[in-house]
Amino acid sequence: MGLPFLAQVGALISGSADLGQTLAVLLRIMERQLGLLRGMVTLYHRSSGKVLACGSLGLTDEEAIFGVFPRASNLTSKVVEFGRPIVVRDIRTEPSLANTDRIVSSDAEVSFFCLPILRGSKVLGTISVETLFDGEENLEHLVELLGVVAVLVAQEAELYLLEREEPSRLGEENRRLQNELQARYRPSNILGDSPAMRTVFHFVEKVAKSRASVVILGESGVGKELVASAIHYASPWSAGPFVRLNCAGLPEALADQELFGSEKGLFEAARDGTLFLDEVAELSLSLQAKLLNALHEKPDSNPAPKAGPRVLAATRRDLEVLVAQGKFREDLFYRLGGFPITVPPLRDRGGDVLTLADHFVTKAAREAGKTIRGISTPAINLLMAHPWPGNVRELESCLERAVLLTDEEFIHAHHLPPSLHASQAGSTRVAEPAPVPGLSPGTTLEDHLGSIEKAFLVRTLEETRGNMAEAARRLGLTKRMMLLRMDKFALDYQVFRRAVAETSALRR
Repeated sequence: MGLPFLAQVGALISGSADLGQTLAVLLRIMERQLGLLRGMVTLYHRSSGKVLACGSLGLTDEEAIFGVFPRASNLTSKVVEFGRPIVVRDIRTEPSLANTDRIVSSDAEVSFFCLPILRGSKVLGTISVETLFDGEENLEHLVELLGVVAVLVAQEAELYLLEREEPSRLGEENRRLQNELQARYRPSNILGDSPAMRTVFHFVEKVAKSRASVVILGESGVGKELVASAIHYASPWSAGPFVRLNCAGLPEALADQELFGSEKGLFEAARDGTLFLDEVAELSLSLQAKLLNALHEKPDSNPAPKAGPRVLAATRRDLEVLVAQGKFREDLFYRLGGFPITVPPLRDRGGDVLTLADHFVTKAAREAGKTIRGISTPAINLLMAHPWPGNVRELESCLERAVLLTDEEFIHAHHLPPSLHASQAGSTRVAEPAPVPGLSPGTTLEDHLGSIEKAFLVRTLEETRGNMAEAARRLGLTKRMMLLRMDKFALDYQVFRRAVAETSALRR
């Protein structure tokens, strides 16, 4: 019976494209020729941990749907874990199987065995069966036969899983990335609390839900793409792609192909999402005309994603000036610029510099595996005084460099690039007394006195070039009292010594 049976199994597997149907027929053949009472073939979707029931015999609908052989889940899980078969000669001796609903007399001796479906060392699934015991020799023969069946099924099972597992894995990965991007680019996650940035956040919130075209204006490095991303991920089309094209420096033919190529053009690639055209002012007049035509084909009144991509544009140039010079089409200017958003330069964002600086230091320290507790006062002074011509991009680069340079727990002035020192070299003297702050509304007397005390300490340390003993003498304090007061305001005499050395080096 062995060879004819296996030949029939081989012909069945090779002649069918539907593994589920093949296994269902296979189990019926096994019922007739091998005397099986019940059986199930299950495959294991490893990336999701799901069990796929691909064929069953003699089981209830619920058991078949959920891929559960009656009371044998603990045994089949061991087969999957260790990749070795389990054979139970008499299920009455196995506690987990003893109470199984019997389909024959309770006096009958029923055997259970479960075999792994292996592809190399990888377990793809199991074949579980129950049969009447008919002697040790017949039981061993049956186990051997089904072991060969498992080998014959393995290749088709692997293909079956790949067809279902890969799309599922990619779908799950895509959803994970979409959720991550939505979290990262929420308007609330764009750092800044200055009035200028609050205006930007307000505009993003208002325009995100509509299909209105938006032009984002601002200098290089201010974060125009970040604002475009925030609009996309707050919109009804956030599940679609966010496709970006930097129009600057692209030859006309290449830009034409990238945007309007018949097979892989970005207008088509972004159809269900958002197309972001960075530096749109750099497009040639002929491409501006094609872009205008493409935009006219997308009706604003249709909110469905199939109406075409939502178009966002950005530029660092003054479009009105370019229109007046004949370098930018006026009709495209009005088509794109229905809702302009201007991202302010960093020099106009006040305290946002420190908020961003703390964020970039934390991020860079985490990536570098370092522990950095903060930024020293002299370094903060340099950061606040710099005009930041490169805006947020320059600030991030500056602090990434500082994190790499430091071997301490703080970013100090000497960790910052020379450009920041140079901007202060002609206007800042180390020995210049620090101003004593005035009493502002809402300030308590204790706060005010503390500010005065700190100002005197800072001024004296600057005058003595960080010589703590001399500073204590001038202030009429003992060294111990001087240390206590410096600890109170987190002042470090070494910072003042470094500041002197850095300024001297810059002036040489």
